[in-house]
Amino acid sequence: MEYIHFLLELLSNTKEVLETLTAQYPNFIYGILFLIIFVETGLVIMPFLPGDSLLFTAGMLCAIGAGALNIWILVPLLIIAAILGDNVNYYVGKYLSTKVLALKFRDKPMVKQEWIDEVHKYFEHYGSKTIVIARFMPIIRTITPFVAGVGNMSHNVFLLYNIIGAIIWVGTITIAGYALGNVKWVEDNLEKIIIGIVFVSVLPMLLKIGSATLKKIKG
Repeated sequence: MEYIHFLLELLSNTKEVLETLTAQYPNFIYGILFLIIFVETGLVIMPFLPGDSLLFTAGMLCAIGAGALNIWILVPLLIIAAILGDNVNYYVGKYLSTKVLALKFRDKPMVKQEWIDEVHKYFEHYGSKTIVIARFMPIIRTITPFVAGVGNMSHNVFLLYNIIGAIIWVGTITIAGYALGNVKWVEDNLEKIIIGIVFVSVLPMLLKIGSATLKKIKG
């Protein structure tokens, strides 16, 4: 119950929670932030952790000198966390891709080989772009590496764009928080900014869903 309460607080009051963690655990704050980013990107069952808002707020706390956080340590560390998380997620998907074929319901396969083959074709053709873009989309960024593994996307290609995506995602959002951290308007409107970041992140997904829905209605 305490764990769920912590997650809800982290989602709704990211700045206050990070300030408290930094003050109470100054020697462990880097490890805590590393773990949050790693879990959000590495465990397909944990897509609801605050990635974008955490990065922006952590960068902001570096700027205002809150506790022990240093931007030059934080950014490389969280890039590594994001890369490792996606890599673990990819291999879990790859491992399970062979297992799900054995699942049956009333003697019929729940997952067909041709479905996995289709996923494989998609990631071989469009996967590189998807891996990078998905970094900026909550929930999707957690699911994408898992699906890439299920679809047996080439690991060399996945790893390259995994690294590129992690550098762009962590770098841009954290440094944006750092650059704007001392702007009073930003601090006074942090909740609105975080909501805006999340909205902009999910906007492409909403537009895609909306477009697909309209096509079905017209078709």
